[in-house]
Amino acid sequence: MQGKGVIKFFAIILAVACIYQLSFTWVAHNVEDKARIYAKGDTTKERVYLDSVSQLPVYPLFGHTYQYCLNNELALGLDLKGGMNVTMQISLVQLVKTLSGNNPDPVFNQALAAANQDAKTSQSDYITLFVNEYEKLNPNGKLAAIFSTKDNQAHLKFNATNADVEKYLKEEASAAVKQSYTVLNTRIDQFGVTQPNIQLESNSNRILIELPGVKDHDRVRKLLSGTAKLEFYQTYENQDVYPLLSNVDKLLAAKAKETSKDSTKTTAAVVKKDTTAAAKGALSLLNKVKTAGKDSSALTGKSSLLAAQHPLTSVLIPYIYQDQSGQQQLVPGPVVGLAAQKDTAKINSYLHSADVKGTLPQNIKFLWSVKPRDKTKIFELYAIKLAGAENGPVLTGDVINDARNDNDQKGNPEVIMTMNSEGAQKWRAITAEAAQGKKAVAIVLDDNVYSAPNVQGEISGGVSSISGNFTIDDTKDLANVLKAGRLPAPASIIGEDVVGPSLGQQSINDGLMSCVMGLVVVLVFMVAYYNRAGTVAVVAVIINVFFLMGVLTSLHAVLTLPGIAGIVLTLGIAVDANVLIYERVREELALGKSLRIAVSDGFKHALSSILDSNISTFLTGLILFIFGSGPIQGFATTLMIGIITSLFCSLLISRLIFEWMLEKGWDIKFSNPWSSHTFKNAHYGFVKNRMKFYIFSGLFILAGIISMFTQNFNYGVDFQGGRSYVVHFQNKNATPQDVRDAIDGVFGHGNEVKTLGDKISITTNYLIEDNTTNADNRVESALVKALNQKAVTQMTTKDIVQSQKVEATIAAGLKQSAVWTVVFAILIISAYILIRFRKWQFSLGAMVATAHDALMVLSFFSLFRNVLPFLEIDQAFIAAILTVIGYSINDTVVVFDRIREFLELHHSKADDPKEVINNAINNTLSRTIITALTVLFVLIVLFIFGGDVIRGFSFALLIGVCFGTYSSICIATPVIVDFGKKDLR
Repeated sequence: MQGKGVIKFFAIILAVACIYQLSFTWVAHNVEDKARIYAKGDTTKERVYLDSVSQLPVYPLFGHTYQYCLNNELALGLDLKGGMNVTMQISLVQLVKTLSGNNPDPVFNQALAAANQDAKTSQSDYITLFVNEYEKLNPNGKLAAIFSTKDNQAHLKFNATNADVEKYLKEEASAAVKQSYTVLNTRIDQFGVTQPNIQLESNSNRILIELPGVKDHDRVRKLLSGTAKLEFYQTYENQDVYPLLSNVDKLLAAKAKETSKDSTKTTAAVVKKDTTAAAKGALSLLNKVKTAGKDSSALTGKSSLLAAQHPLTSVLIPYIYQDQSGQQQLVPGPVVGLAAQKDTAKINSYLHSADVKGTLPQNIKFLWSVKPRDKTKIFELYAIKLAGAENGPVLTGDVINDARNDNDQKGNPEVIMTMNSEGAQKWRAITAEAAQGKKAVAIVLDDNVYSAPNVQGEISGGVSSISGNFTIDDTKDLANVLKAGRLPAPASIIGEDVVGPSLGQQSINDGLMSCVMGLVVVLVFMVAYYNRAGTVAVVAVIINVFFLMGVLTSLHAVLTLPGIAGIVLTLGIAVDANVLIYERVREELALGKSLRIAVSDGFKHALSSILDSNISTFLTGLILFIFGSGPIQGFATTLMIGIITSLFCSLLISRLIFEWMLEKGWDIKFSNPWSSHTFKNAHYGFVKNRMKFYIFSGLFILAGIISMFTQNFNYGVDFQGGRSYVVHFQNKNATPQDVRDAIDGVFGHGNEVKTLGDKISITTNYLIEDNTTNADNRVESALVKALNQKAVTQMTTKDIVQSQKVEATIAAGLKQSAVWTVVFAILIISAYILIRFRKWQFSLGAMVATAHDALMVLSFFSLFRNVLPFLEIDQAFIAAILTVIGYSINDTVVVFDRIREFLELHHSKADDPKEVINNAINNTLSRTIITALTVLFVLIVLFIFGGDVIRGFSFALLIGVCFGTYSSICIATPVIVDFGKKDLR
């Protein structure tokens, strides 16, 4: 074996890197365990403890902080950690209306309504649908006459063609979605969620948001669906506000002293116990803050005693610096203080109290910066000056026509902002006043200060340049924020999924159990079947899992329950390469070759089949990753990484181990007495009986298609729209029929009720068309009321461990997307087979086999929908179908590879191609059955121990592998025979 040194070096480097990446998870969990011990069940204390140590070094070897370790640990998805998943949709209907100036033209509005209806079932984007509908209704109509308004004339001329208008609308639609993304991303930061995930769904107007661990679901709904509010404010100077804050500090101290007269001892004990740890953590953090280029001396020397004497300034540090003479000076500008994130709520409570408001001017308002300072959790507090009789902003964001990021003459990033005529006039007066005092104007979105640039001079004409210490990303964000002020496309929640922490913990336990059990079953089987060689496969698989977890962590991939299923499935697929190698080695040994040569030739001859089968499976994972979303992408990520690491371990690590064992002179056996002759001399008539296979598959699929049209499927809530609740009833005797009887009187008929282990799932489309803010609460209240009418179904809202909502509009899109994803996967893989085998018959065989497997699984799910209640068509099912296609191709390619090899050896006219192909199938039968068994062992464990959440998913994989193994032998190969009689000879 050549290059052993390079392989060893690379393996060691990869192992060290994986240990380093996985160590962050261990360190972070260690800190969290200490926090739980300290808090003794008090979640508030636990959070305060973690906040206080967030910027302290907790990884002594490298000096990493807890926050750094937390950001780099293995992230868990919603289904494992609990939390909330929200799908937001940008209203492009409202966007088009606004860009037209709410044009009353009846044809225009009729086209909008028709496009809105078409969008529910079409894969085309909304703008294309709208333009097509308008031109259908008014063939000679000019869209420019509708959209070339006063505000749009800089981008769209009156004589523009319909194609120009369509391009403009698409650009504006894309910009609106990106603006909403920026706004939502900012709002998510307010939840304080660890590792939130927000994704802009490609080629759509949807934004996917995951908030692990969030508990206040109503607050999430309110903040995410609120309208963006962009405002411009004049500001106070730090030196003007400092005396006011000093007076507030004295007032709070006096009030605290008066309150503590009757309870001095108690107060002292509380201060000592509850504030010391937090104060130390905050101060160590604040000591690192740089102000005006130098360390602020005001950030040192604070203590719990000082916190009692100075309630405000112990948590809100004055913004000062030391001049050249060593004297403390106030930093010029509107920033009046610095504070740790955990202290901002306390400071807000101080400043908003009635006593404090009475000492402050009525036109002053304090707002926090939108982001913390670089690599810290320190936020800046701005002093905002309110204007006018209503004490509001001097200007609102609806006057902005455009904003873009650019570079100034020196190449520094800046933002160019353009206002309409009304805004330009007001902006000229505002900037003229600010320039006289060299003051700043604050740009505020949703009561958070994005930027507060100093005004250098009066700005006329409505075009302004905003510059500062910006990065390119900063200017892009600020440009999006400025455009969001006139955001004409509101975002609404069209789907949400709430997972309770108890369900998340149960999912973790189930997933870990299935992983461990699946690993044990596969490894025991390998040792039992392949003797000592099986132990090499055991070592390779364990190393593979270690590398897989390390790579997942380093890529900051989010581990979900389908991701765990991907790991478990990877264990089964990883064994396939070892099986291929071992079966080849056994063939070489049967030819009388020495052990060393047999091992070498076994690896060499198995390489082609291993690469082809794994590349085809990888392509399936790639398609899944591109077209899937959320948990499906997590599954695809795990599958693709697992294929790469399993190839490395099977082809290289296993080879190194064998080379080492041979050098030691060990006797390596590749079978036990009972397994040495398994499938030897098999001569089943697969080709001769192909018509029987055609008839069986044809009848089964025909019955399935009839069932699809007559009784359809059990659609998951994400495919049919509606609300789904998973309820854990206290009364264990509650049955689905009891629940159905209780809710049908309120929700009407058509509700879906089924068991999920010891829980019951309830799906209903009751009030699904109601888009009011309290619709969710009304449905939940109606559910609780209906169930409490019967003694056996008594429950409370706390018993609802999971709830999910998806509108029918997203459901229709999911169905079509799923169908196209499967079709695209079949075409791509068939094209790969054509390239590799250079005969269209092989590609046709692969296409027929994969389509056959998908139809067989769909038929099974429809035929047995009433027999097995967990057979549900949802997003996870699509992941299962694509995985089945990948596995089927994996299996089919191995069979094809052996057929190609046999046809090359037996190509004379005397050889019957049918007999040659049949012999090739029988020759590879051992590998086909053993691989199928190892994967089936894993899937059976996943089905039994994987939990209720993925039972349908694992069962789809289970029957899919059976169908895939059957089709690779009994369907794909006969197609080659029937369509290639002349070419094969």
